[in-house]
Amino acid sequence: MNWYELPNTLKIGSAVEILNVDHSDHDQVELTGELWQRLETLVLLLEGDRAMVDADGRLALLSTQEIEHSIGEQVAKNRIQLYLGRVFESEGIPDDGISVAGFEPQTQDAKRVPVLAIMLEPSETEKFSIGEWLSLRSVADTLNPLDAGLLTRAVALANWHKAHQFSPRTGHRTNEAKGGWVRVDDADGSEHFPRTDPAIIVAVTDASERLLLASNMAWNERVFSLIAGFVDPGESLEQAVLREVKEESGLTVSEPRYLGSQPWPFPASLMLGFSALAKEGESTEPDGVEIRELRWFTRDELKSAIISGEILVPGGGSISRAIIEAWYGKELPGQRD
Repeated sequence: MNWYELPNTLKIGSAVEILNVDHSDHDQVELTGELWQRLETLVLLLEGDRAMVDADGRLALLSTQEIEHSIGEQVAKNRIQLYLGRVFESEGIPDDGISVAGFEPQTQDAKRVPVLAIMLEPSETEKFSIGEWLSLRSVADTLNPLDAGLLTRAVALANWHKAHQFSPRTGHRTNEAKGGWVRVDDADGSEHFPRTDPAIIVAVTDASERLLLASNMAWNERVFSLIAGFVDPGESLEQAVLREVKEESGLTVSEPRYLGSQPWPFPASLMLGFSALAKEGESTEPDGVEIRELRWFTRDELKSAIISGEILVPGGGSISRAIIEAWYGKELPGQRD
């Protein structure tokens, strides 16, 4: 079949042109400490993968002074702070006092202001009541690309900090540095950087343009998605496509074609989308370990199964949903989250 470029709906991590403007700032040793003192600095509040979303569906960004007033100056300064980049400051709902990230300057002489994320404890969220605390998964499809990019970057960095508090080289504690983009080993001074784990996700089709969907053992049995898996060391992306499909479905595929990518910070993946063509005459066989069931769908069959509630497909913020809809030819019916 003819595959086309994925539609620009993969909002997670999509605001690259805004967030990478000041990438060199990461090298400043005392970056967050210096930025915290600036009156113009905006702060994204983060608890796990949840952030505060204002009534207009925008990420609520506060000043450092407002945060210090709510949880205390010393407590705020001792929290891990993450440098996310720079944005144009904009007003959210008129007169609500909450700032949001803007794509464009509000005045002719406006300049981009720094954005930090601060990691809160669950008990501290009740001290901020200017919006609703929502997870990245639940709002990925409704946030604008800039907000989705900010929150994705914050969640990805926060997950890395939580999992790498000790050095893999010496076992000693590490401390954050350079805007939260490095952790330094107390013992030997070695620097450790955020990791990203590449994973492929594959739309397998056959000669009749049917799409193969799989039900994973870890999911509700009604949920069906594309075959996916991590790339092994020493393996190319194309090799990973062929191997994962064979392992999980028993099918031999050919013609792996790259479609697009999406950062997926749950906890630290980069999803690389592919299409592949199944060899004729082979039958599917779930591996019984990861995959519970495999089903081929025509476009009409998939539509009917979704409308009837027989199956559920991934939410609208995921690359899996975007690839399935690219195959389907338009937006699927049913749930988006």
